[in-house]
Amino acid sequence: MGRPKQLLEWRGKTMLGRVLESLIGSDADEIILVLGHEAEAIRGSLPAFPIKIAINPVYRQGMASSLRQGLLAMAPASEAFLVVLADQPGIGPEIVNRVIREFRQADPQRGIVRPVFKGRPGHPVLIGVKYLQEAMRLQGDVGARSILMNHPEDILEIAMDRDEVLEDIDTPEDYRKYAERTGPEES
Repeated sequence: MGRPKQLLEWRGKTMLGRVLESLIGSDADEIILVLGHEAEAIRGSLPAFPIKIAINPVYRQGMASSLRQGLLAMAPASEAFLVVLADQPGIGPEIVNRVIREFRQADPQRGIVRPVFKGRPGHPVLIGVKYLQEAMRLQGDVGARSILMNHPEDILEIAMDRDEVLEDIDTPEDYRKYAERTGPEES
């Protein structure tokens, strides 16, 4: 993007601000924001949200290092962790709440819940703490993907009727197209 995409304007706020507002408005018990590149600039752009901030000094090692920092900051009594991407401003609290609700109602063997749209897996992904040690061993730029690949029988997929669970913004073209598609700013 040429600049931190978390700071791109999204409907009168930053993209990250919109994502955090959705999480704060959801049933998530604890929100941990992991910052790496441009951490101070991003932190300085945020209002006083009721969140924990973890700094990843080794962010160049990939997404797994950021996931580890978030997990280290997680409350010991947590039942699961929700992996939310900062570049998906279309994911509102209703999607987060549905993922959480399905996790709580699922067969205990189903320790992973992910939304799908027309058969395509999306985010956010909720992962039970029974996979915590496996998550702590992850390396590189894979995020939690390998946990899902290692335990496909444990995944509960929930069908969504909107594609926001698939949409992330990685390029200026993605940003432009998504902004055009989602319409004018909300009031």
